[in-house]
Amino acid sequence: MYEKEKQNILACALKMEQYQLIKLSGGNISMRMPDGNFLITPSALLYDQMVSDDVVLVNEHGKLVEGTRRPSSDTQAMLYIFKHMPNVNAIIHTHQPYATAVGLVTDVLPACLVTIIDANNGPVNVAPFTISSDEGMGILTVKYAATSLAVILKNHGVIAFGKNLGEALASAVYLEESSKTYIMARSIGAIALLTDEQIAQEGAYRGNYGQP
Repeated sequence: MYEKEKQNILACALKMEQYQLIKLSGGNISMRMPDGNFLITPSALLYDQMVSDDVVLVNEHGKLVEGTRRPSSDTQAMLYIFKHMPNVNAIIHTHQPYATAVGLVTDVLPACLVTIIDANNGPVNVAPFTISSDEGMGILTVKYAATSLAVILKNHGVIAFGKNLGEALASAVYLEESSKTYIMARSIGAIALLTDEQIAQEGAYRGNYGQP
């Protein structure tokens, strides 16, 4: 069941490695399915060794519907996000280093770059620390997401999401790129911030991206 979607998840995982958002078996990917169930990557399995049958299907309570692998240890957190953010259909959890580093020194990555505005819908908040593999990760993501497509988990990593897997991946990738730029700039001096009007103008322009 859902072979195409499983293959898309595997392809996304390899891209996450390519863009250095994850290492080995860290993080996870999950997707909402039309039947009300959810696909999620298994726990503690290397992405480059994963095949489509390793991706499991769980119900809204995290119980296995299809598959033999143990679902990601973060399953309950991801299910909480899906339940409370109905417009989200794909979630990527990473331990990407630059965005995680930003979370160690500030409580918000400001919308100081067009990349953040375009890919993340504005500033990205840093949620307080909570232990991994706990529903609290999902609770804090929902609480701190605001209008953004990502949340930085302090002392941990990132949760990025979107209406589909492509949007979630773009959110994570461009958040990492923006975080790297932000860190380099902070090492030199003060950050040149954009005004609310400039942010709104950039966001409005992005809304027409790809349209004739």
